[in-house]
Amino acid sequence: MDRHSPAIFIADSLGLDFLNSVATPADTAIDWIEDGEGLLNWLAQAGLVPSDTLDEIKARALPGELDKVADQARSFREWFRNFVRTHMGRPLTPKALRELEPLNRLLERDETFKQLVPHHDAESRHGERYLELRAMRRWKSPESLLLPIGEAMAQFVCEENFTDVKACEGVGCTLMFADHTRRRARRWCSMALCGNRAKQAAHRNRLKTKR
Repeated sequence: MDRHSPAIFIADSLGLDFLNSVATPADTAIDWIEDGEGLLNWLAQAGLVPSDTLDEIKARALPGELDKVADQARSFREWFRNFVRTHMGRPLTPKALRELEPLNRLLERDETFKQLVPHHDAESRHGERYLELRAMRRWKSPESLLLPIGEAMAQFVCEENFTDVKACEGVGCTLMFADHTRRRARRWCSMALCGNRAKQAAHRNRLKTKR
């Protein structure tokens, strides 16, 4: 697996999936947003920015401009990782608001508006016309690509119970997730990755014990 492989989305929260955009899923660290091209690919896979918007921003970006935005995204990612790791495992309190000031400063740059557009499934309604009020955004510069990331982080902070935020128990794994299982018993980023490796290790240990 390398940075050209599909990014990992196992956290059950886009805010945490952003933290997982750098990970060690198979012994080697991978950063899916190590440069501007990686940032565009990750945003596309996350569904945070329309593909035509990404194409437009890429076409008008100055040389190196998207790489600088990726630098900012990585810095924001590590700041947010420290915040999550500090508060995970217990409910978030109002005192945390002061620590979130960098996120508020990012969000205040946003230029959003609402517009009437055809409903996304209007064609499936036997030709009846339905409208919906959809949130839109003005993408004035490559730096505006940080805004949907900030929004995803803010939604995570407001909507998620930090008691349910966990780090994968896999050896060497850096992935995080929100545990929404009924008994809050999730231990692994996924059974396909660390879960299976843990099972195999346990099986080998049992065989050694029998000898």
